[in-house]
Amino acid sequence: MPLLEAITGKRLWRGLHVPEHKDETAHLAIRRMPFPPLLVVPLSQHNGAPAVPLVREGQEIVRGEPIAKAGGFVSVPMHAPATGRVQRIALAPSAKGELTEAIYITPYESASQEVLYGAPQDIDKMTPDEIVLAVQETGVVGLGGAAFPTHVKLKVPAGRKIDTVVVNGCECEPYLTADHRVMVEQPGEVLHGARVAMRALGAERAVVGVEDNKMDAVAALKKANGSATDITIEAVPTKYPQGAEKMLVKVLLNREIPSAGLPSEVGLAVFNVATLAQIGDLLPSRRGLIERVVTIAGPGVTKPGNYLVALGTPLRWALAQAGCTSHVSQVILGGPMMGVATGSLDVPVTKGVTGILVLTQDETGRMHPCIKCAACVEACPMQLNPSRLGLLARKDRYEEMETDFHLMDCFECGCCSYVCPSNIPLVQYFRVAKQMNRERKARA
Repeated sequence: MPLLEAITGKRLWRGLHVPEHKDETAHLAIRRMPFPPLLVVPLSQHNGAPAVPLVREGQEIVRGEPIAKAGGFVSVPMHAPATGRVQRIALAPSAKGELTEAIYITPYESASQEVLYGAPQDIDKMTPDEIVLAVQETGVVGLGGAAFPTHVKLKVPAGRKIDTVVVNGCECEPYLTADHRVMVEQPGEVLHGARVAMRALGAERAVVGVEDNKMDAVAALKKANGSATDITIEAVPTKYPQGAEKMLVKVLLNREIPSAGLPSEVGLAVFNVATLAQIGDLLPSRRGLIERVVTIAGPGVTKPGNYLVALGTPLRWALAQAGCTSHVSQVILGGPMMGVATGSLDVPVTKGVTGILVLTQDETGRMHPCIKCAACVEACPMQLNPSRLGLLARKDRYEEMETDFHLMDCFECGCCSYVCPSNIPLVQYFRVAKQMNRERKARA
């Protein structure tokens, strides 16, 4: 237990006030990006088993048509992002550097690209289990970046009761404003999705948490909610990482999720606003997820904005539409704190991509040895010792990191990497350590 916590008896939440860099895109309405000449739809865009192809090479497909079925309960189907022809089913590059199976689609230039697949369904007459199945059929996953299948979170664990749905509208990552625009432009869909989640989970209420630098989003949600009392909208202080579920739950409801525990252990279920907006939009018409809102921003683009992008759009095409400059040093999928740098522009936009951040050489630096300044310790919202964890990671002592220094309590917010004067990529070390421990346990 950290010293201050032992003295005061209270859990002290830390964090950072980082430069937001949101002014460029926060006021820009969502606009549709043109379809690329080739779409690459990976069969694994989520946590869990990959989807299983339903189509064959050369087959004509209609926009919105299922092209791959779920590979199990912890899996989701894929739907055609455009009307066209299946060119081939083959391996494709991913942001993590590995090759994954994907369906290559050539859109028809002459097609209207209307969504012609779907049928109305009455959600009010569905049982909770039927809602879970219907949400799985939409292919919706966590659109805040985690990409965990949403229908799994809608299934109440045995022996637990969910009393409150927490809707995460913080979007505390610098540069990202996609969720902000969804709340401003689609507040009705967000609230409808929240009520669907409440029905599935048997929750009595929902609370939406939005950082107080997005008061226009708060106003839009309150207006859409009207006089309803089952959902409340709350403005919370702007501080990174306020959008982490443990932080948000604490500030909204004063509940603490146990170490290595789940929100359901304290009667909660947490969802991202964009996830619920998609459920509210897709579920009534039994349609599938084929596109998402992505923020494209950073010093390396000339036309930053919030784009509605077809899933499977290659980064190369997306950056060309956003006016990528010739001085690009790094492209990050997500935000600068928790995002993943990609080494290939042939990687496609997938369900979990919240943003595309383009940096130039002015924003990247060289790594130097640790100077033992303890800035990372002060910044860590979970009160871990990132410096010690980093040193252990450098020596491949991964098991010790987990058993003695609570590695699994780290949710990879990036505060430690941000404040480090030596530019040590601590979060990347921790991700590698977690993966190595998972592989070790699987072998055992």
